[in-house]
Amino acid sequence: MAFTLLKPTGIDLSQTFAFTGTVSGAGGGKIGQVVHSKNTTLRNVNNNTLVSCMSVTITPSATSSKILVLGSPNLSKDTNNTAVIHKCFRVVGGSDVATQVLSDHVGRNNSSTVYNDIGYAAFQWYDEPSSTAAITYDYRIASQANNGNVVFNNYSSNSNFSSQITAMEILAWAI
Repeated sequence: MAFTLLKPTGIDLSQTFAFTGTVSGAGGGKIGQVVHSKNTTLRNVNNNTLVSCMSVTITPSATSSKILVLGSPNLSKDTNNTAVIHKCFRVVGGSDVATQVLSDHVGRNNSSTVYNDIGYAAFQWYDEPSSTAAITYDYRIASQANNGNVVFNNYSSNSNFSSQITAMEILAWAI
């Protein structure tokens, strides 16, 4: 004899339900907090030592939280045959504890144009810090060629631009 599966047409949400087993398809993490920083400071970097250009600090509410870091730095260079090296660091208690290499080199060319606009070099980092301590995400740049000049927030001598960095806490979700 064949059985017919009866499916409910709805759930009475005024009742209390106790779930057992695993529930799938119910969603994922939720956004706990968002911290944002906008930077308009012009920075010229002319060596291959990383220099901090912008940062954002967030304090996760749980060790199971994940952090999504989004950035849109405005980069250019005014020296031929060089490129921007850029990285984002997780800093806890004043110490670098993790590094996200965003790309080895951005914008290298041999053009004779003085201000080579690279534009916005957007990046993202899905981080799992396992911490409730304050975390700073510090964005840094350097010139790929020593004595090559790379520029943060400017592509000509007359125009300033802004860069932004955002950190979002993704709360772990469990039943």
